[in-house]
Amino acid sequence: MDNLTHSLVGLAAAKAGLERLSPGATAVSVLAANGPDIDILATLGGKWFYLHHHRGITHSVVGTLALALFIPALFYAVDLLVGRIRKRPPRVRFLGLLVVSLVVSASHPLMDWTNNYGVRPFLPWDGQWYYGDLVFIVDPWLWLVVGGAAFLLTSARRWQVIFWAALALVLTGLFLFARLESWGLLHANIFRALWVAGVVGLVVLRLTRLVQPWGSKVALAALAFVVVYWGGLAIAHRRALSEAESVLSAALTQRGETAVRVAAMPTLADPTRWLCVAETERATYRFFVSIVDGADGVSGEMAQFEKPRGREAAAVSRASEDERAQIFLDFARFPATRVAGDCLSDLLVQFADIRYTEPGTPRGGTFSLEVPVACDALVED
Repeated sequence: MDNLTHSLVGLAAAKAGLERLSPGATAVSVLAANGPDIDILATLGGKWFYLHHHRGITHSVVGTLALALFIPALFYAVDLLVGRIRKRPPRVRFLGLLVVSLVVSASHPLMDWTNNYGVRPFLPWDGQWYYGDLVFIVDPWLWLVVGGAAFLLTSARRWQVIFWAALALVLTGLFLFARLESWGLLHANIFRALWVAGVVGLVVLRLTRLVQPWGSKVALAALAFVVVYWGGLAIAHRRALSEAESVLSAALTQRGETAVRVAAMPTLADPTRWLCVAETERATYRFFVSIVDGADGVSGEMAQFEKPRGREAAAVSRASEDERAQIFLDFARFPATRVAGDCLSDLLVQFADIRYTEPGTPRGGTFSLEVPVACDALVED
């Protein structure tokens, strides 16, 4: 998940009652919620170094636990040092901070598991990826509900109101003016209307102070919503996967192919529309399905990416020896390849993870890669 979501969950967890365990608990909660993303420092080594280490050891059970211990220990040490300088006793309670950090740190890899990017929880012993395929990498509904609860509970001061107003304006402006259709959102205006209505509703609740007597129960309700929301998405995911398998059964029978694996993955802000990817012995397929009653199965065309054969397969095999390609293929869940050019000019092997892009797509970032191959190095199988 994005860091805004992690931060809002950390803040909501603090306001739900964890802040009472020690002074400084709120700050520890927000930091612990984001702790595993310290792997952003890997960008200093370049994008492929970052891809190799992102959601790596810091998102594993061992790494998350280490960070959960380090953050409160650092807070306690700083408070102890400041206390000695100012000649006062320590103010923070280490055990309280430790409990906060352990609870909230666990939320980070759990929430990251829920999307289709995946986590590797058993590093350094096992590098296998695990995918929840429930929540899109950015989920505005989580922002609205969890962020709304945090806003209602932390907007007593002028600077807090200014902060929340600025955040709401930025996000609302983004949703109103961005081309959400390019993210696969079919009914963008309906989403925009629901988002604006949600923001206005939160402002009304804040001005009327209707939820003020509830206190920490507001944050508890928001966190409970997250769990219920995941449950609803799990049901939707199961239905989408069933729909995808049904669509594939009809399509692949005509082509004489058999699905080796199938996945249904969430799309932005629409729990009824799912991105499906399937691999057969000859190709990989990418398409969308709708789980709404009355929808006619596949939404749009079914994209097909043939697996290379003969000399093209030899080119792909050669390109796969490139260090960047090895990192990419270790990350890619559904890699697709395309051989472009020829031996008279430049022979390029294009890799892409079709969860996110297609081979040869410009600006594919770390989700695509082009590797030049020398023709005289090819040996056809």
